[in-house]
Amino acid sequence: RTRLSFPCFSSLPCEVFTKQLEAHPPQQRHGHWAQICSGNPTNRVRGCDRYGCGNFGADRHSGKEKHAGVDVICSDGATVYAPFSGQLSGPIHFFHNGNAIDDGMQLMFPDPASSPSLPGYCVKLVCIHPIRYHGQIRRGERLGKMLPMQKVYPGIISHIHVENCDHSDPTHLLTPDVPPLPQQDGRWAAVCAGNPTNEIRGCDKYGCGYYGAPRRDGKGKHRGVDVICADGATVYAPFSGRLSGPVKFFHNGNAIDDGVQIRGQGFCVKLLCIHPIRYSGEISKGQVLGRMLPMQRVFPGITSHIHVENCDHSDPTSNLERGKGQ
Repeated sequence: RTRLSFPCFSSLPCEVFTKQLEAHPPQQRHGHWAQICSGNPTNRVRGCDRYGCGNFGADRHSGKEKHAGVDVICSDGATVYAPFSGQLSGPIHFFHNGNAIDDGMQLMFPDPASSPSLPGYCVKLVCIHPIRYHGQIRRGERLGKMLPMQKVYPGIISHIHVENCDHSDPTHLLTPDVPPLPQQDGRWAAVCAGNPTNEIRGCDKYGCGYYGAPRRDGKGKHRGVDVICADGATVYAPFSGRLSGPVKFFHNGNAIDDGVQIRGQGFCVKLLCIHPIRYSGEISKGQVLGRMLPMQRVFPGITSHIHVENCDHSDPTSNLERGKGQ
């Protein structure tokens, strides 16, 4: 086996560290990266704010460019950890203007020059100040601290910009490696930020949000449940599963004609009137799924909501209630 190029300088602990990495590279021991920021154990991705959205491929510069990384939520001053074991290099300046958050570093494992056949990772972590720019670091070891993003972008959701060196999407690597387990109580997670109990839309001039409510002047019935969600709010996965889509409800290309399906843990549900961060791949319960679309633009005065519909058209209300009244 080819040796990794960690500079040990005859240090016994370093040689042991290198041999351990040779025998057990991180991509074989873990299917995901470790927690990056203290206070964010699931590596939650920034949703949307007035400065833009944090998902991979989000619009930048008025749609002329795309986001080449993922923004992992991190409070100013929070401790930052290494997502995997590897070799540090830097500094990396993202803004090139010396502002308060223009710092970062690169983490690579293994060195492709010494181990060209061994698959690995290379990532840039930006808007952080590392404790050092060179040498090796272990997965989960303290890497540095989050810089004061609020000084530069007041009101933004503070975050670490995580960018793969090859500009591929790192989202699936950020997802916690938690196998989907049967939910004994059958309750789903909160679907929308600001609505922790999955409160259901009542009645307004456009109709009612409960399952079976009249539609089309009483000729039809509501086949889903409308979970209250403010326009632009962050949307979360109600359970772990696999995504598929897009799912179109109106088929007319209006501002809210988007959605996605999640299948897993014995559930299959369509979440409509949202824009997901992606339409395929795995997602974990509670992970950022996307954002609420501007429903007020299409239906002024309605109670903005996510349409939640079971794939078999059964009633999802009991799963959404999260034990209310128990």
